[in-house]
Amino acid sequence: MSGKREIDDVTGVETTGHTWDGIKELNKPLPKWWLMTFYASIVWAIGYMIVYPAWPTLNGYTKGLWGYSQRVAVTQEIEGARTAQATLRAALEKTPLAEVKNDPDLLRFAMVGGASAFATNCAPCHGRGAQGFTGYPNLNDDDWIWGGTLAEIQKTILYGVRGAHKEARTSDMPKFGTDGILKPTEIDDVAEFVLSLTKRASDAAAAGRGAKTYADQCASCHGAEGKGNAELGAPNLVDDIWLYGGQKADIVQSIVTGRGGAMPAWEGRLDPVTLKSLAIYVHSLGGGK
Repeated sequence: MSGKREIDDVTGVETTGHTWDGIKELNKPLPKWWLMTFYASIVWAIGYMIVYPAWPTLNGYTKGLWGYSQRVAVTQEIEGARTAQATLRAALEKTPLAEVKNDPDLLRFAMVGGASAFATNCAPCHGRGAQGFTGYPNLNDDDWIWGGTLAEIQKTILYGVRGAHKEARTSDMPKFGTDGILKPTEIDDVAEFVLSLTKRASDAAAAGRGAKTYADQCASCHGAEGKGNAELGAPNLVDDIWLYGGQKADIVQSIVTGRGGAMPAWEGRLDPVTLKSLAIYVHSLGGGK
């Protein structure tokens, strides 16, 4: 590279003297607007570090001249929201559950609060749309193991199912196979009989044999016609809604193990107003009686 400046013939711009594959590198300065923006960004960054919290220290972080804290800001917003909701929360707390629907504003407030509580606490098991999954009830239909009235739904939410709460919903279906109460052949026959309740049995003779075993072992809870009993938490066996699946293999497994799914008690985990809102919201999903 010589000391003499070389000017590109096409652009009229000085080159750096570097060439790659016959292409010369131009020594063209950056646009002034770009440089000014870059310098302004540096000044802004320095100012930001001075004014706002920025650098970690051994015992915390630099607070900045303004002492701003996002944690404090969020706390203030939450407190502001609570203050704004205080009147409606107080009204909802003292209004009997069945009478909330008579106040449109109160009902709207409960529905919004219930939807939020459901998304946070219930959706992981029941689904965001409350459609349920295998082992987790669908809350949109009108089939309720423990009853679907507002009061019954609230009780289930408060105390849970087969949990530690002293008021928990409790019904223990015997483990007919695991505990050796019935023989495998008897369980198979009962499963065929259960299928026959909805005209799905494939072995009429087995269903006939299973009828007596069902009458002796199952009818006291599920009823002679298999329509269930919400007071005992015994499911209806004649509809097409099955918590653990309605194929023969699923029914056999339920008879063998008794299943015994559990739901936590929400009393003490959520405040009374939120629990009431949650009951109202679940009842409104379409399956509440």
